[in-house]
Amino acid sequence: MANYPQLDNSSGVWNLRDVYDAVMGGYWPNANAIGLFGGGYISAGTSLIDKIIFSTAGNAIAFGDLSINRWSHGHAASFTRGVWAGGQSTPGGNVNVIDYITFSTEGNAADFGDLLAARETLDGSSNSIRGTFTGGNPGSIDNVMQYITIASTGNATDFGNLTVARQNHGSASSPTRQVNMGGVTPSASNVIDFTEIMTTGNAVDFGDLTAARSNGMPVSSSTRGVYASGSPSSNVDFITIASQGNGTDYADLSVARYAGGGADNSVKGVFAGSYPVTNIIDQFIIATGGTATDFGDMTVAREKAKGVSNAHGGLNDGYQGTRPIPFQENGGDLGIVAGGYDGSNRLTAIQSVKISSTGNANKFGDLSVAKNAMAGISSKTRGMAAGGNTPTELNTIDYITFSTEGNSADFGDLTQTTSVAASQVGNNTRGLIGGGQSDPTYTNVISYITMSTIGSAADFGDLSVTRGTLAGFSSNTRGLFAAGEVPGTYSNVIDYVTISTTGNATDFGDAQTARKGLAGVSNSTRGVFGGGTNGGGESNVIGYVTINTTGNATDFGDLSVARSFVNPLSNSVTGIFAGGNSPSQTNVMDFITIGSTGNASDFGDLIFNTGNQGSGLSNGHGGLVGG
Repeated sequence: MANYPQLDNSSGVWNLRDVYDAVMGGYWPNANAIGLFGGGYISAGTSLIDKIIFSTAGNAIAFGDLSINRWSHGHAASFTRGVWAGGQSTPGGNVNVIDYITFSTEGNAADFGDLLAARETLDGSSNSIRGTFTGGNPGSIDNVMQYITIASTGNATDFGNLTVARQNHGSASSPTRQVNMGGVTPSASNVIDFTEIMTTGNAVDFGDLTAARSNGMPVSSSTRGVYASGSPSSNVDFITIASQGNGTDYADLSVARYAGGGADNSVKGVFAGSYPVTNIIDQFIIATGGTATDFGDMTVAREKAKGVSNAHGGLNDGYQGTRPIPFQENGGDLGIVAGGYDGSNRLTAIQSVKISSTGNANKFGDLSVAKNAMAGISSKTRGMAAGGNTPTELNTIDYITFSTEGNSADFGDLTQTTSVAASQVGNNTRGLIGGGQSDPTYTNVISYITMSTIGSAADFGDLSVTRGTLAGFSSNTRGLFAAGEVPGTYSNVIDYVTISTTGNATDFGDAQTARKGLAGVSNSTRGVFGGGTNGGGESNVIGYVTINTTGNATDFGDLSVARSFVNPLSNSVTGIFAGGNSPSQTNVMDFITIGSTGNASDFGDLIFNTGNQGSGLSNGHGGLVGG
């Protein structure tokens, strides 16, 4: 597999397949972009940091706290760090404090250094190397610009001067240029000026906004800078950063407001909070504008929070902001939970969710017979529920077509009757069924089907350890089988196979703990498995491995609810753990971002409580990326 460099230190010509794989696998920063809104003003300053995931509309969740409460502060971000600088704090007034967070690690901000002087009502922007902080009020409105090197903690350095002294303006950036828009001078201003980020010196006139205004919410792509709303006008203007000229009015917020926070993933602009104080978060596509739509709510209503992200317009080289569509799979966003057990009865119900959008499940259709404990395998077009229990163990394979809601149909037969085998192992060509229980014993058999051809399974090889109720996940080339139950005890073994080549599994490493009834999700490079039980109660433990290496699992975080026999659903960004036993059957669904680490968050609810393992299917899991 290719080794994907950071965009800021890459050179040469990108192969489009590598870019595609990087986006779908989570290596391209936009694929797992998060936005953070830090600080703000309620009836006093706050230190709260809210987190959103750009690809998944929904309410913000808590990330941590700034080192002090503050509002009207500056902001900047690289791929790895978000930075907030200066502002006003209660008590104490203006501050010079700069602090930072690491996007991949939820928690509180740490000290970075100091601004040249304590000041409020400044703004900031950045590329992947430098953060710049412009204007503001250290006692009176000034034109000072200063910068930091984001990767190295330390104090700010003088950069030059704005063309006009101002405060409450908006700054945005491409990878090379910073633009400063509007503000108060002390009257409302329409001035736009710019600098080249990697130089120092005074700003140069760029053009004018469509109206003079302040306290707008800036976002950007790699090519386009946006100044959203502001007082006293509600216009949303854009400029083309690489040229010079006046703004164009092209969009509207869902509710006219100002003094909120803007953040973006260079494709989507998101606007959070405002004056009058609100918790509204809305969104639009930077390239097209139009009327913004609802995204969700902040954890606490406030104004003058400032947004940062790890994929904003200043961080990309053009692909990320201007060419996302060619690298998306057709479909790849549907998750299916088929069958299961609700505590009293086995289920025929097939339930569906849109993986990239939080919410409750919908009815898709029905299985041919009520059953549970099946193995789930999927291609981009078909999903199969293999084996299972009625309570008699089965060798049948049912299938559904993802593009058409409806009932399942017969696909063929397994090589043996089995239940609780590994799910979601395979690619778009082959689906693998590994291990399981073949009453009354466990099995080490791996069998496979050809996804495009209706028919019965064939022998593939053997697991390294006989076991059932194990987790499975895959990349396009390699399938992994993790943990499970062996006769009389539990296993922590992880082994792997090469999907295209029949043969026995090889040792990969160990899971953090020996357990059964866990579930695995994946993107093209990382496998994540969570939940389970070792007989002493349900587990909330989530671990991960890098699929195309070998080694022991690393801690990822925790499920929101400890449970076992969970149904796994995933696309290239998001993994969902649906239903399960906690210890009674539950309809809870929670989700993770596969390419990062952290605890799972609430996704929504299944229609039915689904324990003792239904069949988890999805048309965009890691084995389907790039194939």
